Amino acid sequence: MRIVFAASECVPYAKTGGLADIMGALPAAVARLGHEVTMYLPLYRQTQKRLQGGPTSRRVAIQSLTIPFENYSRFVTVLDGGKHEGVQHYFLECPELFDRESLYGTDAGEYSDNAERYGLYCRAVIESAKQLGVPDIFHVHDWQAGLLPVMLRTIYYYDPLMKHVPVVMTIHNAGYQGLFPSSVIPQLLLPWDTFTMDKLEFYNQVNFLKGGIVYADVITTVSRTYAEEIQTPEFGFGLDDILRKRSADLHGILDGVDYNHWNPATDPKIAAHYTPDRLDGKAACRKDLLHAFNLDHCKASTPVLGMVSRAATQKGFDFVAEIIDQLAAEDIYLVVLAMGEPYYENFLRSIAERYPQKIAVKIVYDETLAHKVEAGSDIFLMPSRYEPCGLNQIYSLKYGTVPVVRATGGLEDTIGDYNPATGSGTGFKFYGTNPQDFWLAIQRALTLFTDKAAWRQLMLTGMARNFSWDKPAADYVRLYEDTVRSKS
Repeated sequence: MRIVFAASECVPYAKTGGLADIMGALPAAVARLGHEVTMYLPLYRQTQKRLQGGPTSRRVAIQSLTIPFENYSRFVTVLDGGKHEGVQHYFLECPELFDRESLYGTDAGEYSDNAERYGLYCRAVIESAKQLGVPDIFHVHDWQAGLLPVMLRTIYYYDPLMKHVPVVMTIHNAGYQGLFPSSVIPQLLLPWDTFTMDKLEFYNQVNFLKGGIVYADVITTVSRTYAEEIQTPEFGFGLDDILRKRSADLHGILDGVDYNHWNPATDPKIAAHYTPDRLDGKAACRKDLLHAFNLDHCKASTPVLGMVSRAATQKGFDFVAEIIDQLAAEDIYLVVLAMGEPYYENFLRSIAERYPQKIAVKIVYDETLAHKVEAGSDIFLMPSRYEPCGLNQIYSLKYGTVPVVRATGGLEDTIGDYNPATGSGTGFKFYGTNPQDFWLAIQRALTLFTDKAAWRQLMLTGMARNFSWDKPAADYVRLYEDTVRSKS
């Protein structure tokens, strides 16, 4: 089967968050199952730096694609990025739209022409595929690729090559939808009959994610629980009604993780390697982490709590703010690696100043430090208000770092609550939105930490869990095959 993936970011070429990690792993896992897999990415400045000087940095696959707009055209060069882990990569070069310092915007806000940028991207993927290989199915991700199924079913409705190609649309986070003024309809040459309540219109704006949901043949999201949650007003962000209408076509497939990059037995970013059979290296990782955060005075008997997160309400930083004084009164150390909303960045700086002997914060995104936090912490905090899947709690399990999570989305699906009577479970969960319930879950973890035998067994239980991409990739392939079969 020939599958084309369309997404706005992918490691190792461009990344702002978890989507990039997933796009670096899922297509490769599908390719390992014997399928022909292609990925199309915008050629961002970040991507150019990654490719610069490499053998595929200027290998041209298509010299020029003409992408029409309402009163003008833009021109796209398609570069052949070669194969990476069995996946053919192509990069769509349009410097005036993609050669920028950031992917989606600056501190001042989103780029004002993002509708044009990702409208062009979607159309360029379709035009490229017509020349480089028409797929059996498209798999598109998030709002940036949401117009691809819309265009296939409208602009390309009479195109004999493309009109029958089915589309799977994956929602990684329903909170990010791609909202633009109605003027983008004529700008992108979309028919006005798409701008209705049951199609792209959303409170008098154009909603790219909604368009993808409406026009795709199948919709998936990244965990079973999140598939249920987004059909409710609390988590659907205004799209719950349209998702309920398409519930028969909505599937929750839990994300996997790439153990080639997140494995304490082989991780080049941590101070020492360790395995379930030989855990000694974790102590060296803990010492290295504390040194990196200037907490060298930490006693071996004191638990180290870690967080790696976007600093935002969605990630539960309001819960952290409510209980921080209680937490700091305990015999603990807290290290936080985060950046995001200015309010919470300032909050993190303030608690590090108030409790300099116990709390250390770095306001930065640093991949190496993220690995050090996972390997060196004893307990990982992830109190998200919603979490479509989440990857850090899965990384934590592999690194023997016990997670404390709010039971939502993928956190509910991946973490089993510890039962002291049976010893079952892999972490500690809390429910609801009361910060004190979060605090009680942390206290349960701190209490068990003093029982070294029970704690070690809890670590080993988590390290034994397997969340590789093998099962999700097989699930997606079955879904592709069913979708293609239903369209034929």
